[in-house]
Amino acid sequence: MIELDPSAPPVTPRDAATVILVRDEADGFSVFMVKRHAKSGFMAGAYVFPGGTLDEGDAAPGLLARLRGRSADEAAAMMGEDDGTRGLALHVAALRETFEEAGVLLGDGADEAELAASRAALNDGAPLLPILEEHDITLRADALTPWSRWVTPTAERRRYDARFFLARAPRAQEAAHDRVEVTAGEWLAPHAALERFEAGVISLPPPTLRTVEQLAGHRSIDDAIAAARARVPAPVQPELHQDAGVMALVLPGDPAHSIDERRIDGPTRFVLEDGKFRSVDP
Repeated sequence: MIELDPSAPPVTPRDAATVILVRDEADGFSVFMVKRHAKSGFMAGAYVFPGGTLDEGDAAPGLLARLRGRSADEAAAMMGEDDGTRGLALHVAALRETFEEAGVLLGDGADEAELAASRAALNDGAPLLPILEEHDITLRADALTPWSRWVTPTAERRRYDARFFLARAPRAQEAAHDRVEVTAGEWLAPHAALERFEAGVISLPPPTLRTVEQLAGHRSIDDAIAAARARVPAPVQPELHQDAGVMALVLPGDPAHSIDERRIDGPTRFVLEDGKFRSVDP
């Protein structure tokens, strides 16, 4: 699942966006997770959140003009970005990928039939802007709350600078995986996802695992959103560390990491045990 090659020269990470889609349940809340295709070149078979890389077109003026609820300055401040336009483009990427992979459009102006047709066209390769213009759809940047930012370790063959956003799923829309890039999709309570992970039923990459662990610490979506709004996500780039033959990915704040300051809640390292990384403290 994770292809580490410490001897390879590091590659520049690609900008990416991921959406943690959550909905209220009778006994708390759940999160929508999709299973990566088994033949995927990155995190094959893993359970993750909908997302993907930033496309050049995500910063197109026409698309940004259809983005509502957040200015470039606000996006930059909330995300800790220097470039507000890039911040808004990452919002577009997050919204587009959520529509492609989960069938949920965080926007205004389209009915159920139009959404289904628009998603099919998007997955067939149609550009997003003409679809939005045809149905007079606007995207809601303020539906997204920056949650965290993960940068793939330098030892990885494929690297991403992924911004994670938290979003409440619209009640009128039903999430469903795209059956192309992902092969399954389901709503899971955070504790249930962790139980499946420990039982070996599902695979969770370290950033996904930590996110689910964080969500499990909140009683409600409102609590999680409030916690997210109270912080500006700092880049978290794990570093490969080996001690007595045990492989670990250490996070900022860990004694073995090059950055002393802690940048994310929870244990400061993931240790490889029985073929999967688990959260532990040193």
